[in-house]
Amino acid sequence: MKEYTITKSDEGRRMDKFALRILSNAPSSFVYKMIRKKNITLNDKKASGKEILSAGDKVKFYFADDTFDRFSQREEGIIPVDLTVPPIVYEDDDLIIVNKPAGMLSQKSSADSVSLNEILIAYIKSASNDPAGNFDTFIPSVCNRLDRNTSGLVTFAKTYRGSKYISAAFSGHTIKKYYRCIVKGCVKDDLNLTGSLIKDDVNNKVSIYSDESTGKFINTVVHPIRTGKDASLLEILLVTGKTHQIRAHLAFAGHPIIGDEKYGDRMINSEYRKNFGITHQMLSCVRMEFPLDFELENVAGKTIGIKEPKEFGKVI
Repeated sequence: MKEYTITKSDEGRRMDKFALRILSNAPSSFVYKMIRKKNITLNDKKASGKEILSAGDKVKFYFADDTFDRFSQREEGIIPVDLTVPPIVYEDDDLIIVNKPAGMLSQKSSADSVSLNEILIAYIKSASNDPAGNFDTFIPSVCNRLDRNTSGLVTFAKTYRGSKYISAAFSGHTIKKYYRCIVKGCVKDDLNLTGSLIKDDVNNKVSIYSDESTGKFINTVVHPIRTGKDASLLEILLVTGKTHQIRAHLAFAGHPIIGDEKYGDRMINSEYRKNFGITHQMLSCVRMEFPLDFELENVAGKTIGIKEPKEFGKVI
């Protein structure tokens, strides 16, 4: 018999989903059969599988050791130990918000790549009472991704509860995300840009159209902060959050982000690389505003923010 005591990280998960996570190599039909036959119990009682787990609940698996080992066996991931954790802007029991540097992946792009996700998992393991950090039932993960060469705020869920509510909030656009960027040209007035976007998955590039019905609807709100001779510092409210939306939408509007190799102006990029050493797009997520009625009480109604990167000040 194997017994699991539910911790805060799994609070809010359905009992059947918890069992399926533990028995990751078992067919789902087998797991549900074991629940019906009381080979898997909740607090020593027969369960339907639909119960919502709370911290302190006990789930027991009445299996022979070899059966349990066979169905619960999982591959061991290799977590690097010599990685530097980016600046942590906010942390509580459910959530970490970090300032990701430009050049770092938010999540793996290949099996042998290293990303912010692996770095923060290693951080949690090192800070916990369980250095092995098996994460049998919930694997902490990044909830919002930034492009590799975009810097700024990234959220990371430490618990199932955190992941559930943060992911839903990003999907529902109830967390407001603000970016700062430096673009080509003088932008003196506020802009409310709308249109549609179509993604080319083969080339990992998007196209923008003024006709809102051509692709997925997009909305990008622009507010100028400072304007120079041939460049502007903008604050962007990302109303919809599509792939490369800010970069492509601003380029479509005639104001490509300086340093953006994919959607930018090559001559301008070359000039700023030569004069200021700019080697990546000048785009950073600088602020998140959480709604007052947000389910994660510690951040409800809060604004989490950082300053724009220092290199922005060199340019404008």
